[in-house]
Amino acid sequence: MNLIYLHGFQSSALSIKGQMLKRYCDESLEEKSRHIHVHLPDLNQPPLLALHQVSELIGQLGPENTALLGSSLGGFYALQLAARHHIPAVLINPAMQPWALFRALFSHQALPYAVTAQWSLDDAQLDDLEKTAIKTASQPAPVLALLQQGDDVLDYRDALCFFSQPGSNAVVICETQGSHGMDDFAAKIPMILQFLSDHVSSAKKNSESIRQP
Repeated sequence: MNLIYLHGFQSSALSIKGQMLKRYCDESLEEKSRHIHVHLPDLNQPPLLALHQVSELIGQLGPENTALLGSSLGGFYALQLAARHHIPAVLINPAMQPWALFRALFSHQALPYAVTAQWSLDDAQLDDLEKTAIKTASQPAPVLALLQQGDDVLDYRDALCFFSQPGSNAVVICETQGSHGMDDFAAKIPMILQFLSDHVSSAKKNSESIRQP
């Protein structure tokens, strides 16, 4: 299985959770985990370009053998890409309306906001984020949303409300306390990998049965 980790805003391909995930899979004694290849793209670019980059990567790896794990803004990206490519995703304290979040944080006077030396976030890109967002939780891709009420950046109730819509097939685990970064992420890695690998295996079996004469 190919697992693409999508980091959050003002993070990078060297994010702590991404590195922890890769190290776990590389060093795991379990045969299943050793066959998970972790990909850590750098998403520090305008949102539409970031989504295009990951879509291209999914196409190259093969959607039938690929899953997504995203944190914060990366969780928003993972949700959109899961719906687009019909692949499973796990979301860690996802930003459900990042355009509203960034406008509240920076205000119009502070935009464009220099995120890196190569990329500044501007108002047009926030419009792109809003236009990109799926409007309903009733989509076929398997989704696991991990929320913590102690998130000091995002209101966990936004995700809870979104995934409580009629027709949603998302699995939501909402814990009291915690933090935006999900400090106990390492303890959750086995559960995350189990969820994703189970759904990838199930999708592959369904695809093979359809192809059989």
